[in-house]
Amino acid sequence: MKYGWIKLGAALLLALLLSGCGYNRFQQLDEATKSAWSEVVNQYQRRADLVPNIVATVKGQANFEQETLTKVIEARAKATSIQVTPETLNDPAAFQKFQQAQGELSGALSRLMAVSENYPTLQANQAFRDLRVTLEGTENRITVARGRYIQAVQAYNVLARSFPTNLTAMMFSYKPKENFTVSNEAEIAAPPKVDFGQMNAPATAPAVAASQ
Repeated sequence: MKYGWIKLGAALLLALLLSGCGYNRFQQLDEATKSAWSEVVNQYQRRADLVPNIVATVKGQANFEQETLTKVIEARAKATSIQVTPETLNDPAAFQKFQQAQGELSGALSRLMAVSENYPTLQANQAFRDLRVTLEGTENRITVARGRYIQAVQAYNVLARSFPTNLTAMMFSYKPKENFTVSNEAEIAAPPKVDFGQMNAPATAPAVAASQ
C-alpha cells in the first residue's frame, strides 16, 4: 500500500514537472500547428480542384493564349504532385518545395485572369464568372488559413526558443517549425503586367460559346 502511494506521488510530481517545463504546452501548440496546416492544405486543394473547370471553360474561347493555359495546367500538376504531411512542417526543403509550387500556381492563375480581361465574350460567360468568383473566394480562404498557420507556428517557435522551455524542446526534440516566407511567394504570385495593345488576340474576340 505504501509503495502504491509512493508511485502515485512520483507520478504527480512528474506531471507537475512536465507542466512546469512547458511539456503540456508543447503538446497543445504542436496540435494547433498541425490543425492549422491541415486547413492550409485543404484550401490549396480546393483551389487545385477548381483549375480543370477553369481551363475547360477558357478553352472554349477563340484565340485564347495557349501558353497561358499550358502554364496553369503544368503548375497545377506540379503543385498536386507534392505529397504533404504534418512531418513536412519539420522538413525545410520539403516545405520550401511545397510553398514554391503553390506560388507558381498562384502566379499562373493570376496571369490567366489578367489575360482573360481581353476577351469580352469570356467575361460575359456565366460559368467563367461563377468560377472566377469561387476562385477569388478560395484565395481569400487560403490567405486566412495561412495567417492562422503563421500565428500558430509563431507561438510554437517562441516556446521552443524561450528559456526554460527550450530545455524541454531539446530534451524531447521539439524543433522550430517552418513558416511561410510571404515576401518570396508574393513575388512569385504577383499578377503580370499585360499590354493588351500588343497582344496578338483581337481586341474583340469572336463570340464562341465556352464549354462548361
